[in-house]
Amino acid sequence: MKPIFIVGCGDIGLRVAHLWQARGVPVGALARSAASAARLRAAGVIPTPGDLDRPESLCALPLVGAVVYYFAPPPPQGREDGRMRAFVAAMTMRPTRVVYIGTSGVYGDHGGDRVDEETAPSPATDRARRRLDAEQTLRAWGRENKVPVAILRVGGIYGPGRWPLERLRKGMPVLREEECGYTNRIHADDLAAVCVAAAERGGADRIYNVSDGTDGTMTQYFFAVADRFGIPRPPAITMVEARQRLSPAMLSYLTESRRMDNRRMLEELGVSLRYPDLAAGLKE
Repeated sequence: MKPIFIVGCGDIGLRVAHLWQARGVPVGALARSAASAARLRAAGVIPTPGDLDRPESLCALPLVGAVVYYFAPPPPQGREDGRMRAFVAAMTMRPTRVVYIGTSGVYGDHGGDRVDEETAPSPATDRARRRLDAEQTLRAWGRENKVPVAILRVGGIYGPGRWPLERLRKGMPVLREEECGYTNRIHADDLAAVCVAAAERGGADRIYNVSDGTDGTMTQYFFAVADRFGIPRPPAITMVEARQRLSPAMLSYLTESRRMDNRRMLEELGVSLRYPDLAAGLKE
């Protein structure tokens, strides 16, 4: 197998790294600071100095023949992802494949209808517009340079280290069930397995919806996690109250409703989910 290089090696990146390391594949990653480099070395990952916000620092990336994972978030402002644009400009030594983790937020609100990879994106927030810009930038680069690119449009990620326990302990409210739209989820370990499968079996210039395929709401999620960890369920409020009390970011999640079709992921990538629903994920 080709060497692995990860851009944005946080929680999911390290899970992916460990899967490849278990196969004896060397893994490297971009490190923007000495502290980041030390954390990567402790995990057996080879750091390469570089900062996506300083394009001049990206001139010596070890990408030739590598499988590249791009997990870095976009900048916090604007409608374009300047970090992705800087990265593709730096890929003068071409990798063999690039896998990008994006977001299902690029679809926007569909009133609870099911969306598949042929559904036209309709991002409703600048955060989602930045993600769509990153997709389009990377896909255009891949076509021009004849490098296979796989786009993973990921729903909400959950699992150990990602539970909303602090939010629940603070008693922050949720939207009442009858007003809450559909959301989509994937366990962090299943997402890491999908990332490995995308590198092995993903099509060129191909998009994959990544979720467990079960229907649920954000309110159901918070209630289930609270019950699992013995925390009182948060109060449920109306949408009118939510607009007054919740952050714009949280409101954007609550006001968009869609159900993701994950058949392409299951069929083309050959993934067998370890946690096919939230109940399974909560048992660990």
